[in-house]
Amino acid sequence: MDRNIVYPGSIPLDTDILFPNRSAMIGIAALTAATLGLEVIADGLVCAPTSPASMTVVVGPGSITQMAEVDSAAYGSLAADVTDQIVKTGINLQPTSFTLTAPSTSGLATNYLIEAAFSEEDAVPVVLPYVNAANPTQAFSGPANSGTAQNTRRIQRVQLQVKPGVPAAAGTQTTPAVDAGWVGLYVVTLNYGQTAVTASAIATAPGAPFLAYKLPSLRPGFSAMQVFNASGSFVVPNGVTCVKVEVIGGGGGGGYHQTMPGGGGGAGGRAVGVLNNLAPGTVVPVTVGAGGAALAGFGNGNDGGQSGFGGYMTANGGMGGNGGTQTGLVSNAGGPGGTASGGLLNVTGSYGTDAIVAAYRGGDGGGPGNGRGTSGPIAGIGAAGFGGGGGGGGCSTGSSPAGYPGGAGAPGVVIVQY
Repeated sequence: MDRNIVYPGSIPLDTDILFPNRSAMIGIAALTAATLGLEVIADGLVCAPTSPASMTVVVGPGSITQMAEVDSAAYGSLAADVTDQIVKTGINLQPTSFTLTAPSTSGLATNYLIEAAFSEEDAVPVVLPYVNAANPTQAFSGPANSGTAQNTRRIQRVQLQVKPGVPAAAGTQTTPAVDAGWVGLYVVTLNYGQTAVTASAIATAPGAPFLAYKLPSLRPGFSAMQVFNASGSFVVPNGVTCVKVEVIGGGGGGGYHQTMPGGGGGAGGRAVGVLNNLAPGTVVPVTVGAGGAALAGFGNGNDGGQSGFGGYMTANGGMGGNGGTQTGLVSNAGGPGGTASGGLLNVTGSYGTDAIVAAYRGGDGGGPGNGRGTSGPIAGIGAAGFGGGGGGGGCSTGSSPAGYPGGAGAPGVVIVQY
């Protein structure tokens, strides 16, 4: 940032004050641009009803940053600088009130747009004393003793205004367009007969450039985690725009054959990815696939359910291991694993293993945490880990062997880090 050099004994000049003011403004502008960027950013400026409620709304103190010329007019004895652009900040320390009017025709509604822009103007006029060169003991009142008042401060504020829309049938009214050079902050909807503005009538305007988060909300890397063991919703936290997601589908159940051991269930698919440019407050639906349930009767094991993170990533469940009543089989095959899509890494779940008829043993389930196939007249063991396939049931020995049920597959999971 530029600094003035003043020498002992030199005659003070007005520029000794003006240059530091301009340099400080430019330095702060550079820091603001480095932290907030060059786009318009609004902070504070909360719009709320009055208390008690009336037809007036109040926009609270706050600020706005916006690109502007360094000085559009001469700054004291410094010439205007309309060539260089910097980020300027307008600050309102006092609230601003607007009184609105409801439509006068039954059945109509009106949308009011509250918009804002950076404003800079010279103000606080004062009649200043000047040196009288002819008689230094007697000051002039104003330049050339004219008595003319001159502005003494260049103030930077948030300029606010209300733009009414055209009344229309309630539910069909539209919000007026934002004026050039301005940004929309709020939309206030009033209906015929309304005598007071309530909080429910005030909504943030689409695309309003409010500051999404403050420095204390920033997180180093992915420092927090949310694990979904059941379907639900992930709400993007304040200050978060990037998340790492892992989606695992449910595991397939083990097979159940009438006279043979059953095949193991396949593992659920797995998708892993990083999602950027998410808006804080966005609600993302999360689906967690169930594991394939153990069978009550003969047949192929139940398939695992599909897991997903919104429309971004999907992991299909593993298929159940083979079973049934068909005779003459050499073995019952293990179920295929589920596929995955949408991630930077998409892994198809592992197959369940085939049953070993000669050993009267069911096949093991696929994947980590998989269920184990059993030997002899024992039901297959269910999977314990997320997305693992259930083990196939064993079968008894002898001339009339009997198969046993397969174990259940494990449910999927969705893990979100931010």
